[in-house]
Amino acid sequence: MGFHEVRFPTSLSFGSIGGPERHTDVVTLANGFEERNTPWRHSRRRYDAGVALRSLDDIETLIAFFEARQGQVCAFRWKDWTDYKSCPAREEPAADDQLIGVGDGATTAFQLIKRYRSGPHVYDRPIAKPVVGTVRVALGDVPQREGVHYTLDTTTGMIIFASPPGKTAQVSAGFEFDVPVRFGTDRIETSIASFQAGDAPSVPVVEVRV
Repeated sequence: MGFHEVRFPTSLSFGSIGGPERHTDVVTLANGFEERNTPWRHSRRRYDAGVALRSLDDIETLIAFFEARQGQVCAFRWKDWTDYKSCPAREEPAADDQLIGVGDGATTAFQLIKRYRSGPHVYDRPIAKPVVGTVRVALGDVPQREGVHYTLDTTTGMIIFASPPGKTAQVSAGFEFDVPVRFGTDRIETSIASFQAGDAPSVPVVEVRV
């Protein structure tokens, strides 16, 4: 499966609808109680870009992007305007936003993550597609320099240190990120009449595992 390191036009993703999806198997027992389990460790996001299309120029841009990806064949980057930072939406990413690991004196590779917290419960989401130029990294309170102290793989979200962080050293990072997605269909249907009637075409987009 191919992945193109290009972002779906942000002017078209702005205004789209969508969000995280979970898969839960629910079994109702004879006594009325339930057993709930999930085969998914991580959520999967779905979007519909069709509602953001406002003009024939938008349609032309969409079709060109769709054809270049060969429909569902090649995945791509997507900006989720409701969730694309390591920090609150109104703030700018900082190196201490997310704790991504603790040094053990041997490990040099750390995966970017974003932690979601509600009360005592947390979910750590792996971030595989950070945005170039937005990543900030720190060891403890000491900012680290890309290309000097570490390298960043923007295709996987891995931070690789030149030297392993010492034992108990907290590794933190701040960043913007994209969602790896593909089109959820091999067909796009549009018409001038739909715009005149105020109807939006459906352009489903679904997150992929990378």
